[in-house]
Amino acid sequence: MKSTEQSRLDHLTGHRNMLLLIQLRWFAVAGQIATIAVAKLMLDIHLPMPQMVEVLACLIGFNIASHLRWHEQREVGNHELLLALSVDVAALTLQLYLSGGTTNPFVFLYLLQIALCAMLLEAWSTWAMVVVCTLCVAALALLARPLDLPLDHDRGLASFYVLGLLLCFMLNAALLVVFMTRIQDNLRLRDARLANLRQQAAEQEHIIRMGLLASGAAHELGTPLSTLAVILGDWRRMPLFRQNPEMLEELTDMQDELARCKSIVTGILMSAGEARGEGAERSTLQAFLEQVVTQWRGTRELGQFEFELKLKTDLPLAADTTLRQMICNVLDNAQEASPAWVRVSAHSDDDWLTLQVTDRGPGFAAEVLRQIGKPYQSTKGRQGGGLGLFLVFNVARTLGGTVRAENRPDGGAVVTLRLPLRAITLDDNSGHGS
Repeated sequence: MKSTEQSRLDHLTGHRNMLLLIQLRWFAVAGQIATIAVAKLMLDIHLPMPQMVEVLACLIGFNIASHLRWHEQREVGNHELLLALSVDVAALTLQLYLSGGTTNPFVFLYLLQIALCAMLLEAWSTWAMVVVCTLCVAALALLARPLDLPLDHDRGLASFYVLGLLLCFMLNAALLVVFMTRIQDNLRLRDARLANLRQQAAEQEHIIRMGLLASGAAHELGTPLSTLAVILGDWRRMPLFRQNPEMLEELTDMQDELARCKSIVTGILMSAGEARGEGAERSTLQAFLEQVVTQWRGTRELGQFEFELKLKTDLPLAADTTLRQMICNVLDNAQEASPAWVRVSAHSDDDWLTLQVTDRGPGFAAEVLRQIGKPYQSTKGRQGGGLGLFLVFNVARTLGGTVRAENRPDGGAVVTLRLPLRAITLDDNSGHGS
């Protein structure tokens, strides 16, 4: 079965193609009016005008109804397109029956209908229309009254029938080029979006595999990390360490690094696919950002650090590990590229939170910028590099936000995170995430 998103794209493409059919039908209406007028007024060919006008009026009414319907409803599938094309074939058949049947040079307009079916419909529907058009041509040959035209094909372009064939060929060719090109553009747009969906699905699968790996690693690391924490706690109470300030300071640093290891393991678990909000603490947007930046700054060796915070309103927020780890990943990348200087700015409006992390490093390579957000796109030269920004992009996409990375004209790079406030803040009344 097709996925929901793929079905939505198919319906959206079908809607665009239906609008093209409506435009094409208006061309058909105008062409029929012009052809009938020329045949009656200039060539003096006898035609059953009342019946042909009735068919034309029905086609106009159907097209107006189609425009009104598909202006409101946008889910167009194979059956709706098949019905629309069947009406066009029926109208063409009636007009040809009233104007000479197979002796009418415009009988070759059936080929245009079949070409449209081949582009727009499923295989079984296309072959069904081929059979229907073939039966219509056969019925016209058997039942329609021949057109009252002289048999002067040897006169070349001086023959009305040959001129009609030439006009029909030109009409078929022009409509095929114009409308087939537009239909192909619609199909290419759909295929590009489907390819993007498949890429996202593959990335999500990659994240799930990383989550399973991280879960196993966390399980294996949990016991030794807990054991180390107990041992370090025991050491702090030993007289040897308590009486030696230098060793006590180093012991404190070891405990801080151990706590950081535990935080990193938890962050990887959350970023790799754990449910957002687990273990989240209620906070505010300003307090959360200040805490994340302060804690990150306190555990990194960094030269100059600038932090600017301008929030329009301070909203309640679920301070979960996923959001924290995403911000820290961007900061870590900036610190690795530019240990001497990193700048962070955060501001908000009514709907969005914007975070900008700027550094003075070498910037992103052109190849990395083209593939930004995909796994293993890194210039760090180590195995597994590039997963940080990959996780950042996927978390931002899950929240409905965006990530943009670019190089600065005067050197360095800037990464901009834009996150919708409704996805990261809490409702004041309910106390739950939006």
